[in-house]
Amino acid sequence: MTSKQAGNDDAAAMADGITPSLAELVALRAVVTARGQARRGRFGISGHALSPLRGRGMEYAESREYSSGDDARHIDWRLTARTGRAHTKLFQAERERLSLIVADTSPALYFGTRVRFKSVQAARAGAIAAWAAVRDGDRIAALRGSRTEAPVAPAAGPRGALRVLDALVRWYARPPQDDAGLDVALDHAQRLLRPGSRLLVLADAQSVAAIAQRRWPALAQHHEVIVLLLTDPLEDAPPKSPLPFQHDDRRIELDLASAAQRQAWRNEFVRPIERVMAQLPAVGVRVQSLSTQVASDSWLPLLGRNRPLVA
Repeated sequence: MTSKQAGNDDAAAMADGITPSLAELVALRAVVTARGQARRGRFGISGHALSPLRGRGMEYAESREYSSGDDARHIDWRLTARTGRAHTKLFQAERERLSLIVADTSPALYFGTRVRFKSVQAARAGAIAAWAAVRDGDRIAALRGSRTEAPVAPAAGPRGALRVLDALVRWYARPPQDDAGLDVALDHAQRLLRPGSRLLVLADAQSVAAIAQRRWPALAQHHEVIVLLLTDPLEDAPPKSPLPFQHDDRRIELDLASAAQRQAWRNEFVRPIERVMAQLPAVGVRVQSLSTQVASDSWLPLLGRNRPLVA
């Protein structure tokens, strides 16, 4: 393990790669800023997600017949002249969207062989998501699979992002003793989400593979869902030479020379990733693996594709 940073996040604060620091997560705001400003929607750059609710806002939605009490300044004169009946214009109402970060805190994440632990990469990816939410004018919230700890309540702006970053530092400093699993975290998320929300799941592939497949289409139907699978290069390509481990002050060597042992390794670490990568896109969930040795912002292009409207 080294403290050398990878890719585009060289500007971020340096850390030991074993535990995340608030300073390095705060510094990632500059990475998001460098990647671009607020998203460009159908009608240009917008700081907030647009609601399908009809109201008085900035973007024209449709026209309907004039009703008593409508603002005369919004009369659609062309349609009125064409139909012979008074019509008024309606506009898309702007609403703050919710960006919810769900953090898997299973023990498998607190491990790494290149650049940083998977847990640290998860914290950094969550920070990227929080700063992207600030950029886009969203409210930010976060939670993990716990039956005792309440979610980080939604809040907008840098203050909301900092509350999420503080939680990520706490959660990924060491495995929480009360981790109840990703399934419980998604239960909490479903109670917090509203139609049109953005949901980012930071998880180990085995945690995602254990979730009932039927849950994902239900989430993707009403929300923008992104799943980042935290991986380590050792899991993808183990050495053929004996692999040493330290466990309870004992040195253990795992011999991966035989085909059978390497297949068992593949079944344990690689197959869950392949299964998730194949299944989730088919139900509308965007998914990407995020190795510990790549830039923490490399997944940002996933944001904003076919963005759903906020209800």
